Amino acid sequence: MRAEEYIESLAATGRNTFTTTAAIEAIGGSDDAVRAQLRRLKKKGHIASPMRSFHVLVPPMYRRQGCTPAEHFIDQMMEYIGEPYYVALLSAAERHGAAHQRPQTLQVMVPKNRAPIVCGTVRIHFVARGDLAGLPVNTFNTPHGYIKYATPELTALELVGYPQYVGGLNNVVTVLDELHQEMDPTSVAEVACLCPIGWSQRLGYLLELVDAPKTLTGMLESLVSKKAHSYIPLRRSEDVAGASRDSKWKVIINVEIEADQ
Repeated sequence: MRAEEYIESLAATGRNTFTTTAAIEAIGGSDDAVRAQLRRLKKKGHIASPMRSFHVLVPPMYRRQGCTPAEHFIDQMMEYIGEPYYVALLSAAERHGAAHQRPQTLQVMVPKNRAPIVCGTVRIHFVARGDLAGLPVNTFNTPHGYIKYATPELTALELVGYPQYVGGLNNVVTVLDELHQEMDPTSVAEVACLCPIGWSQRLGYLLELVDAPKTLTGMLESLVSKKAHSYIPLRRSEDVAGASRDSKWKVIINVEIEADQ
């Protein structure tokens, strides 16, 4: 068997990824000869390698961008790495119908820092969260399996927890204006207990700015009243001198928030 026949056999059975090791075992011959065949296929644009020794099949419709969409292979790639993951932040917000602009990069939450991946025009950015295990995710089908996304409630909390990755608090408010419609009050309270209390303080304040229902903000207000013991700045990097304070959320309003247009 040659490499061309191997990837054709994968496509025929609905598979879209493979490893160098699997190819060597299936094709036979020397390692160097098989690797050379794979390099030729990559040069032709028939396969791409988002990660060393991990390859994706690239159908003709995606060859101009040099790779298939990241959503088509992220689950298989993370299984290959052996790490948990979920699509997060703006990428998750888009899945829940709340992206103001389509994200140019797939944002993926992982347990530890990883370098970004560039595969043709496809970009994957990893964000580290050490307590990843046990956080709520939704699973959706893809053309080649499935993919894990943060729930709307977890997405909202992480947007305020990682504003530096999502365009700042103004963009967070823009997204929350739509995302809150997908959030469940009971679920947001449960997820908030798994996150730093400061995230609930900021999220509650921002949800009130977009006129989210009291049934939603009330759950966060109850949690904040019990667990928040100090005031925190709305924007961590800004000076708090002379700023007003919101006693309900124990937030120092040290920045004026305006939704992005």
